[in-house]
Amino acid sequence: MTEGNFVDYVKIYVTSGNGGKGSAHLHREKYVEKGGPDGGDGGRGGHVIVRGSSNLWTLYHLKFKKHFKADHGEHGSKSRSSGAEGKDVYIDVPLGTVIKDCETDEVLFEITDEGEEKIVVEGGMGGRGNWHFKTSTNQTPRYAQPGTPGSESRITIELKVLADVGLVGFPNAGKSTLLSVITSAKPKIADYEFTTLKPNLGIVEYRDFQSFVMADIPGIIEGAAEGKGLGHYFLRHIERNSTLLFLIPADAPDISKQYDILLDELKRYNPELLDKSKLIAISKCDMLDDELKAELKIELDKQLPIPYLFISSIANQGIKELKDKLWNMLNE
Repeated sequence: MTEGNFVDYVKIYVTSGNGGKGSAHLHREKYVEKGGPDGGDGGRGGHVIVRGSSNLWTLYHLKFKKHFKADHGEHGSKSRSSGAEGKDVYIDVPLGTVIKDCETDEVLFEITDEGEEKIVVEGGMGGRGNWHFKTSTNQTPRYAQPGTPGSESRITIELKVLADVGLVGFPNAGKSTLLSVITSAKPKIADYEFTTLKPNLGIVEYRDFQSFVMADIPGIIEGAAEGKGLGHYFLRHIERNSTLLFLIPADAPDISKQYDILLDELKRYNPELLDKSKLIAISKCDMLDDELKAELKIELDKQLPIPYLFISSIANQGIKELKDKLWNMLNE
């Protein structure tokens, strides 16, 4: 999938169908002078329904279609015949999609399971035919209920990437390079900040034909929780990951401080993110000789509150140990 085809945020208009009118028909038949009311009910208007699909990874199919309108219910007719229901409209979305009200930004619901269906706007109810209103004192009612109108709404559809492991780090920390080495994904890699503008997913193959999903997400910067840089665009994708892998380069001025900044941004965006399993990978360690690595390890043992590993994506150092550690964390 090319970067331009990854769409994770769209706004659309949805309109449900009107309910059909009930019929006020009076029965007419040869030799039956006064047949009485026999008007049927109107059909229900069509719903607009959001449905989860594991075959989709992006909202690209909704990028160019902004209006979804369900059919109206048909009117009732004679012989108590009910009108047909309006055809429902289905909007297929990837798993991990959140539906919000555009006006209030309220979360209406989220789709996390294959085939899960949620009604966004309900179709109008069909009106009742005149035979419902027949009484002993009013045996030929010449009226019926009109159908109720459908409703319309403007909604936001927002995708939050579903992955087992989310890569967290500053721009140019080597996240895309690690993903390209540890999985078969082919993310865009270059030596400048914000090379990755959209999340990249890769499947990490583990022993005995087992696997887990890793997501390389746009780099975080200080102030991201307030929307700086790629801000919330990055942070919302982190919410779905069960384990967070912090990637900090070995040549960073202060590894412990960088970790604190990253952690603080996550906390300010959503404190619940701190409850996830966390691991630090010190990348680009091929630049360190054994003596420097030993000195750095002494410092980090005192400063870092969570486990860490030394890795090098280019030299393929520590990659096997990283897979083992992540697998154990995911299956604890």
